[in-house]
Amino acid sequence: MASPRPKSPRSGPVSAKKDDKEESFWDKIGTLGRKKRIKEVQEVQEEGKNAIESPGFAANLDVPPEDYNLEENEERSMIAPKSLENPKVQELIHVLIEWINDELADQRIIVKDITEDLYDGQVLQKLLEKLTGKKLDVPEVTQSEEGQRQKLCMVLNTANRVLGSYPPYKWSVESIHSRNIVAILHLLVCLARFFRAPVRLPELVSVQIVVVTKKDGQLVHRIVKEEITRTYDDLGMRCERDAFDALFDYAPEKLAVVKKSLITFVNKHLSKVHLEVTDLDNQFHDGVFLILLLGLLEGFFVPLGNFYLTPKNYEQKVHNVAFAFELMQEIGLCKPKARPEDIVNLDLKSTLRVLYNLFSKYKALN
Repeated sequence: MASPRPKSPRSGPVSAKKDDKEESFWDKIGTLGRKKRIKEVQEVQEEGKNAIESPGFAANLDVPPEDYNLEENEERSMIAPKSLENPKVQELIHVLIEWINDELADQRIIVKDITEDLYDGQVLQKLLEKLTGKKLDVPEVTQSEEGQRQKLCMVLNTANRVLGSYPPYKWSVESIHSRNIVAILHLLVCLARFFRAPVRLPELVSVQIVVVTKKDGQLVHRIVKEEITRTYDDLGMRCERDAFDALFDYAPEKLAVVKKSLITFVNKHLSKVHLEVTDLDNQFHDGVFLILLLGLLEGFFVPLGNFYLTPKNYEQKVHNVAFAFELMQEIGLCKPKARPEDIVNLDLKSTLRVLYNLFSKYKALN
């Protein structure tokens, strides 16, 4: 699917002529300097090779020599090849490829290799357009490496905005374009989870990452475990359709009436602590109003140390909403169909489901 990187043209071998002049003294000095630099590069490559292949290392890596050339304190990571042979990793790759091909079947796009077919951003663009239902304002086809990087940057910026992701990201233009399979898997898993892909992602998939660092002129390595998937309660499956799906699909004109009823309900109780909701779409996404509302409905005080009153990042907001979900279950409500990430990412349908669940139980409460 993806076109190979353009290769720099190489000129053919130049044969030396017999009548060439003998090397001058300064020519010889230049030749010695080049030989010294070549020797230094070879020594660095050998040093890196020895660090990678030293005793106690789990696996020999097939790494290009240029990847050994590190500056002082520079760090580089690569996946241990044996990790790719792990059956769970292979299963995850297979599931993600099948999902992408199902999504893009109507465009006759077939992904066979998850790195070679996705690194240039072309397939990722089509996948995002299909999942979001919106056309991305990016060039359709780019052949040059610089053009591919620019396009990939635009596609990843869109993905980060849609996912509600904040730095540090587990993927980047450089990592995707260099065919880093770990970064590609992280991105695809996040997209599959966010858009509720109708697939079962294998759980607790991890890989071994080799991190090589140059310290005091020596290359040292360490092995770290990188988690790709966790345990999921919903196994990545879409929830069964409910009244809110029907409302959004077939009666959007009634949505304003539902929102007005829910705003009236929550303000009746939040007004007791001088709070007011005016924007149902946005004011519950950090979990604060949700936690305070639960305390008011059940008549208990939620210690401020249990949640972030002024959450500053994505993780703190997810913590708040997850904590609110725990409170709901403790007071006897069913576990919400939505995920905390859905609420934080401003998914209106998920927010309405959660609030309607509270409305159904407490609508008669004064």
